[in-house]
Amino acid sequence: MKKKGHTPITRVKNPEPEVNDPDWVIWAAWADRITFEEIEKKTGKTESEVIKIMRRSVKPSSFRLWRKRVNQKSIKHRKKFEYSRKEITSKLKKNDYL
Repeated sequence: MKKKGHTPITRVKNPEPEVNDPDWVIWAAWADRITFEEIEKKTGKTESEVIKIMRRSVKPSSFRLWRKRVNQKSIKHRKKFEYSRKEITSKLKKNDYL
């Protein structure tokens, strides 16, 4: 008897929910590649509203971990991300001439 071939299903630990799903905001808040500006554009929720949602939706220890992570990462805010990107490129350019 021959085995039937099939393509494997790629599974991720935290798949992206639908944007209209309330869990999408929580998923996007944890995702490093999604800024607060993008969350506001897609859902209409401001950064402070996202913080309130996270505070009431996740465990207190998880919320503290998330806040610490968001404050340390420069990529959750578009302006900080662009500024850090400019710093990196300017350092690379300086090192190229050495």
